[in-house]
Amino acid sequence: MGTATAKGRVLILDDEATVCSLLSERLASEGYACHTCQNGGDALAMLSQSAFDLVISDVHMPGMSGLEFLEHARSKHPQVAYLMATGEDDVRIGIQAMQQGASDYLLKPIQLDALVGSVGRALAVKRMELELEGYRTQLEEKVESRTRQLEAAMRRIEMTYDETLQALGAALDLRDTETAGHSQRVSRYCLEMATAMGRPKEELTHILRGSYLHDIGKIGIPDAILRKEGKLTAEEMEFMRSHVRVGYDLVCRIAFLAPAAALVLTHQERWDGTGYPQGLVGEEIPVGSRIFAVADTLDAMTSDRPYRKALPFAAARKEIIRCSGQQFDPEVVRVFLTIDESAWELIALEVGGHRPVVHRPVAFGLRVNSSATPV
Repeated sequence: MGTATAKGRVLILDDEATVCSLLSERLASEGYACHTCQNGGDALAMLSQSAFDLVISDVHMPGMSGLEFLEHARSKHPQVAYLMATGEDDVRIGIQAMQQGASDYLLKPIQLDALVGSVGRALAVKRMELELEGYRTQLEEKVESRTRQLEAAMRRIEMTYDETLQALGAALDLRDTETAGHSQRVSRYCLEMATAMGRPKEELTHILRGSYLHDIGKIGIPDAILRKEGKLTAEEMEFMRSHVRVGYDLVCRIAFLAPAAALVLTHQERWDGTGYPQGLVGEEIPVGSRIFAVADTLDAMTSDRPYRKALPFAAARKEIIRCSGQQFDPEVVRVFLTIDESAWELIALEVGGHRPVVHRPVAFGLRVNSSATPV
């Protein structure tokens, strides 16, 4: 509201000077600061030059009509209240004016006491509207500010998650140096297939984390077994197999990793039920673990091992096809076969560091791009 007087500043628009003078004198006696003009163009110019709280406009005027004036004025000065004056035969025009944003309409000849009441009500309503708009704007600004703070906090949390995962992965690499890079490659392969299968984004995060940490339980395997060069005895093999439960027990205790723990526990299950530790069959196996089975075999066959050189991806492809329906979920194999071999080669090169690439560690605050590469 204006500050020139206690009640506000009023602009009176009427092509009859006597009407302007009459209304102005009556409102001035009530404590309003009044200004007058006789055409819409002058009124728009005055609104642009000075602040007004309310405009009283005649509907019928030569040149620009009152409704035309109202349309132009409200678009540029929505903070102002508007009253329209019309004859008794044009009540429908007064209603139309209210539909276009006028606070009320006055019937001519204008009763001065009714005028004072209408002006007071219009200003009170407009004052409440402006206060509500101010509260809404403040609320939006607060929400926007808090949202930015929340997003920043989430980014810091995601960074902490990534650092935790990288530390766990580094701890495993120190124990099992023969398969360095294996977890990162497998997690990337899993993400490629899970994305192609249209799995939900949240599930992609859990698959990515679970596949990256699938062998974390090997931290609890003695070096004499983990690094043994010869064939493991039956007892040693059973001890080695315990890494899935050791890993599960470790991961499920970490709140943000708990949803990924199922993959850690079941990543050695087989489609035909001959896997371990539970001997799950078919769709009893979580979908992330079914995807992992294909990714794990792909990496095992195409990576160098102490006992043999890496095989080509084409050989791994044939083996995965051969074991579909036995070791692997046929649907996962079908999706695997739709992905071009170059995608797997690119992931292997990036993780293996055989060509210059921008270092991008596996990130678990997931953002999936078109090539299903974690960023």
